[in-house]
Amino acid sequence: MEKQEKENICNEKVFSEVFRSNAQDLFNFLHFKYQDEDEAKDLVQEVFGKLWDNCAKVSLEKARGFLFVAANNLMKNILSKNKTALKHQPILEEKKPSPENPQFILEEAEFKKRLEKALSDLPEEQRITLLLKRIEGKKQREIAEMLGVSEKAIEKRLHKAMNTLRLKLGDIL
Repeated sequence: MEKQEKENICNEKVFSEVFRSNAQDLFNFLHFKYQDEDEAKDLVQEVFGKLWDNCAKVSLEKARGFLFVAANNLMKNILSKNKTALKHQPILEEKKPSPENPQFILEEAEFKKRLEKALSDLPEEQRITLLLKRIEGKKQREIAEMLGVSEKAIEKRLHKAMNTLRLKLGDIL
């Protein structure tokens, strides 16, 4: 029984010893591999939190391996998210016109008129379905129940309405 307590990571003394013996090596590994000291410090804390959360599942012999694999996976996830964010950053900046720009205000007003005209030209069933979906945020199942038609009919109406709007307004939607 005493041997089990000494080897159980859920025991605070054992966990503290695992932390003392692995924290610096884990930090060095992350810092060397990814060249970000602050991120490495944060990840060391986060990985030890994961170890604590999974202490009943991880044996003392596998604790070091768990720490390094978890740290590497977390850092890869962070790098992947950052890469994706950077990839889309220029797109986001390009599409952000200034609302103070008079040309933007004029274009916005013109587009609003074109949109209202295109919506009013839609057949009533398509217009109602589209407005319930896009403006009120209803699900297709809810719209089908409200209008007494099948979900497939709602899907078809939405598809036709969006195609018509794309033709009239361009690929803005």
